[in-house]
Amino acid sequence: MKEKKKKAPLNYAEGLVKARRWCALQERNHNEIKEKLFSYEVRYNDIQLIITELIGEGFLSEERYAKAYAGGKFRMKQWGKNKISQQLQVKGVSEKNIATGLKEIDEKDYHNTIKKLIQKKLASVKELNDFQKKGKLAQFLMTKGYEAELVWNILNDVIE
Repeated sequence: MKEKKKKAPLNYAEGLVKARRWCALQERNHNEIKEKLFSYEVRYNDIQLIITELIGEGFLSEERYAKAYAGGKFRMKQWGKNKISQQLQVKGVSEKNIATGLKEIDEKDYHNTIKKLIQKKLASVKELNDFQKKGKLAQFLMTKGYEAELVWNILNDVIE
């Protein structure tokens, strides 16, 4: 059985080239870049310099990342603002940039998405009365990250 060759650690210049290429594929946040560079065994001091360089060159922007992440998760996975915000916090994005990212979500689209999710889920809810149906739907929407007060307001309008 062949042994896997261990690759030599990357220096600053090699790490910078790899990081540029990786950032050019899609928006990345600082922590993702750090983890990737650590996996290439780039020295910690070099990682800090590479991140500074990437920011200066426009390859890395936490604000742009937050906007892309929020918009993408809302459109593709139909997540609510609470879940998006929580995930961005886990990824180490600042509160200011999280707020900026969430502003990318159009309020009208947000409300319409909740209504569509209610209609779609309503078909599979087998509860007998409206009270139980609303409870199941509210629970479903809140686990997707939608705000409780907004969910209940829309539910009360949709299910009389």
